[in-house]
Amino acid sequence: MTINETQDEIIEEFGLFDDWADKYEYIIDLGKKLKPLDEQYKNEVNIIKGCQSRVWLHAYLQDDKLVFEADSDAIIVKGLVNILVRTLSNQTPEAIAAADVYALEKVGLQQHLAQTRSNGLAAMLRQMKNYAIAFTSMKSQVQSIKS
Repeated sequence: MTINETQDEIIEEFGLFDDWADKYEYIIDLGKKLKPLDEQYKNEVNIIKGCQSRVWLHAYLQDDKLVFEADSDAIIVKGLVNILVRTLSNQTPEAIAAADVYALEKVGLQQHLAQTRSNGLAAMLRQMKNYAIAFTSMKSQVQSIKS
C-alpha cells in the first residue's frame, strides 16, 4: 500500500468511533499491538528528542525500503508511534521524505492531544522524515560511486 492509501485506511478506522473516549481506547489498543523494539535499540542514539515520554526509533533499509521500528514507555504514545510506523514503514526513503502526513490532522489527533503529546508526535514524524532524507542522500552517494 502507498502512504496515502494507508492514511486513508487509518482515517476510515478512526471514523468508526463516535467519541474521543473510544478513539483514545483504539490508540491504546494500537499501542498494545506495537511489536516491542529489541532492547539493543533502546539507547540514547535512538531516543526521540522533544517527547515527554521516552520514545525510541530505529530505522534501516531493506530492499530499498525504509523500515521503522519503535517503542515507548507510555502506552498512548506507543499507539501514536504505531500509527506513524504503519503509515511510513516499508516505503522508499524518497516517498517518506516527500509525504504529506495528513491522517493525524484528519482524525483530529492534533486538536485532542495535550500540547506536549502533540509536540512529541511532531518530533517523531520529523525524525522519521530526517531518516528518510539521510537514507535518500546515502543512496545517491552510493549510486554516484558506482557510476
